[in-house]
Amino acid sequence: MNKEQERILTGMRPTGPLHLGHYVGALENWLKLQEQYDSYFLIADYQALGDHVDDIKRIRNSVIEVALDWLAVGLDPEKTTFVIQSYVPEHAELTMLLSMLIPQSQVDHNPTLKAERAALKDVSNGFVNYPVSQAADILLPKADLVPVGEDQLPHIELTRKVAARFNTTYGHVFPVPRALVGRIPRLVGTDGQAKMSKSLGNCIYLSDSEATVNQKIRAMFTDPTHLRISDPGHVENNPVFIYLDAFHQNDKELDELKAHYQRGGLGDVALKQILAKDIGDFLEPIRERRDHFKAHPELVRQALIEGTLRAKKIAEKTMLEVRDAMGITHYEDSIK
Repeated sequence: MNKEQERILTGMRPTGPLHLGHYVGALENWLKLQEQYDSYFLIADYQALGDHVDDIKRIRNSVIEVALDWLAVGLDPEKTTFVIQSYVPEHAELTMLLSMLIPQSQVDHNPTLKAERAALKDVSNGFVNYPVSQAADILLPKADLVPVGEDQLPHIELTRKVAARFNTTYGHVFPVPRALVGRIPRLVGTDGQAKMSKSLGNCIYLSDSEATVNQKIRAMFTDPTHLRISDPGHVENNPVFIYLDAFHQNDKELDELKAHYQRGGLGDVALKQILAKDIGDFLEPIRERRDHFKAHPELVRQALIEGTLRAKKIAEKTMLEVRDAMGITHYEDSIK
């Protein structure tokens, strides 16, 4: 199979607007991949129910917010397929069937699920089963490649196992997908936490205004030992430099900034001003495109509905193959 013919599937749960962490960990990759692959981008609203089942309005609104952000960064519905998960009920059907093949021990072993369960007092059965749902999402359109952040790699490994097990047990139906991690797998929060998180309030959103971005950057954590401008500073694990690595366009200039900071004489305020300009320049065209699509909601709706209808046809075909391979249809043949 030629590279141009391969299909990718990836997606996001609709729980609110997207932030810079989503961009460097995922969207940047997607923009390149949409030029090379048959690309399917899933808004996983079923999975959002796992921790927001009591706030359906939030999920509904977030579906639109995610679509707006996708369009704003440059994802093109003429080149790609946007899919609303709940509009394709075959996602739920395949999740149920695959759950019969995956041992619960493998699901429980998932480190992302372990961490999320530990942070919650109580979780629903649907929440615990979301790694299986993710596997079904990938296999339903028969994706060859899955662009993900590094924290999602265990999900891809589980998907590979269940695809191989299904093919061995029932006959070959699914390709065994491969993972592709972005240029910067993870962007720390503005407070230095290991990951940007809406709940921690340490995100810079793609939809933030210039004033909001500048305020958040001024409040960013830096090197706690860099008390005076003349003090030598540390670059490693310094959130400001992590962001500069992601968004500063001049590598030579950035190397000079790092050397200056390490020997002393470069203040955090000046450094943050440089970062604010970098992120401001990056976000300005995104804000403009987002405003355009927000003013034309019919374009957002068209991207979602037309893409979902394309995905539904493929899903129906895949499920016919799955049912036929498993022999769970045509029971009338056994009736004499």
